[in-house]
Amino acid sequence: MSEYYLAIDIGASSGRHMLGMIEDGKMKLEEIYRFPNGMEEVDGSLCWNVDALFYEIKEGLKKCKELGKIPSYMGIDTWAVDYVLLDKEDKILGKTYGYRDSRTTGMDTKVYEEISLKHLYKRTGIQKQIFNTIYQLMAVKQQEPQLFEQAENMLMIPDYFNFLLTGVKKTEYTNATTTQLLNPKTNDWDFDLIKRLGYPERIFGEISDPGTIVGDFSKEIEEEVGFSCKVILPATHDTGSAVVAIPTVEDDQLYISSGTWSLMGTELLDADCTLESMQDNFTNEGGYDHRFRYLKNIMGLWMIQSVKKEFEAEYSFAYICDMASKQTIPSIVDCNNDMFLAPKSMIGAVKKYCEDTNQQVPQNEWEVASVIYNSLGKCYGDTIKQMEEHTGKKYKRVYVVGGGANAEYLNKITAKQTGCEIYAGPAEATAIGNLAVQMLANKEFKDLKDARKCISESFEIKKYQP
Repeated sequence: MSEYYLAIDIGASSGRHMLGMIEDGKMKLEEIYRFPNGMEEVDGSLCWNVDALFYEIKEGLKKCKELGKIPSYMGIDTWAVDYVLLDKEDKILGKTYGYRDSRTTGMDTKVYEEISLKHLYKRTGIQKQIFNTIYQLMAVKQQEPQLFEQAENMLMIPDYFNFLLTGVKKTEYTNATTTQLLNPKTNDWDFDLIKRLGYPERIFGEISDPGTIVGDFSKEIEEEVGFSCKVILPATHDTGSAVVAIPTVEDDQLYISSGTWSLMGTELLDADCTLESMQDNFTNEGGYDHRFRYLKNIMGLWMIQSVKKEFEAEYSFAYICDMASKQTIPSIVDCNNDMFLAPKSMIGAVKKYCEDTNQQVPQNEWEVASVIYNSLGKCYGDTIKQMEEHTGKKYKRVYVVGGGANAEYLNKITAKQTGCEIYAGPAEATAIGNLAVQMLANKEFKDLKDARKCISESFEIKKYQP
C-alpha cells in the first residue's frame, strides 16, 4: 500500500483537505474535509480569520485519524501576498489584513518616492498590483509604524500555519516572490530595496524552496489530532501549485490557472524584467525548481462568484454557464478594471461599465454572466497575442487547470477567442500540484516532467477545438 499524502488547499472562498496516493502508477485523490473561507469586516477593515482557519486545518487532520487514513506527509497552500507580523512572543501584531482591503490606496505613490515603478519592476519582475505585500507594508509604515517597532518576524499565511503546526518558521520561495521584494536573479530578498523602503530587515526570514521539510507536528498538535506527520513545503502559493499540475511534458506550454483569479502564462527559465513586459503588466512569479511563472493576473471567476451571491435563488455554476450561453448580448467589459476588484454589487458594476462605454446594458443576471464570460475570453485572446510578442513563440494549445476547467461555455469561448486548442483539467490542479511536490520530495517521481506525465495519465482532460 502506497503512503498517504495530504494537501490542504485554502482559497479565498473555501478550503479543503485532499488525500493523495500513488496506486498502479497513477495518482488517486480523495477529498475528506471542506470548509468555508472569506474576508471578514473588522472595525472597517477586510481581514482573514486565521484562528478559525487553523481550527479547520486541525479538524481536517482529525478527520484523517477518524478515517484511519493517516498521511505520512502534508503541505499547505493558500492565496498569495497576505502575511502576519509576529512579536517576540510569536503573537500576531495588529490585524491580519486581506488583499482586498482599501488601506493600500495611495501607498504606491509612497513607494515610488523611494524607487520608481520602472526600476522596481526591473529589480523584481513583479507586476504592479496595489495589494502586493510591498504596498501593504508601506501602509503599515505610514499608518501603524508601532507594529514595525514590535515585529520580529513576517510570515506569509501558509508559512504561519506551518509554524503553528510544527513550531518551525520557514519562508517559502514561490509565495515570497509575490511580495515584490525578491531579486529574481539571486532568488533571495532584495535587502537593499527593503532598507531603502524603511522596512525592518530582521522580519524577513531565510527563503526555503518547495520540497523543503519544515518538521514534524509539535507534541501539542500531535496530542490534539491523534498523530504526527512530516510537514513539507509545496509551492505554498496556490497558483504555483496549480502550475506544477499542468498535464503536459512540453516545455513551452501556455496555461490558465482558472479560479477566483485567472492566471494566464507560460514558464521561463529566466525572468523577463523588460520595460515592455512591465507596460503589458506581465509578472515573473517564482515557480517550482526556480522556473518563473511568466503570467498576467486577470480578474477571473471572482466576477461570476460575486454575481452568483447576488442571485435571489441558488444556482450552480454549471447552470449559470448554460444560461449565459443562450444570451446574445455583445457587450464587453475590461475584466482588469479596478471597479471590479471589490464592488458592493458586481451586477451593478458590470451594468455601469457598459453604460459608461455606450454599450448595450445587460437587462438580467444571465446577460450579466454572458458579458463576463465573453469578456474573460477576449482578455485571454488579447493576452496570448502579447505573450507571443514577448516570447517570440507561437502557441497552439492552452492548458486550463483549476475550477474554471469545468466551465464548458467559458472553455468554448476561450478556444474561439484564442484560436487555440483548449485542454481543460484537472479541476483539482492546486491540490494535485501540492501533492506532486510532496511526492517529488519523497522520490515518488524522478523530476517535474515525470510528475506531470503521471498527472496527465491520472486525470480526465477535456479538449475544445477553436
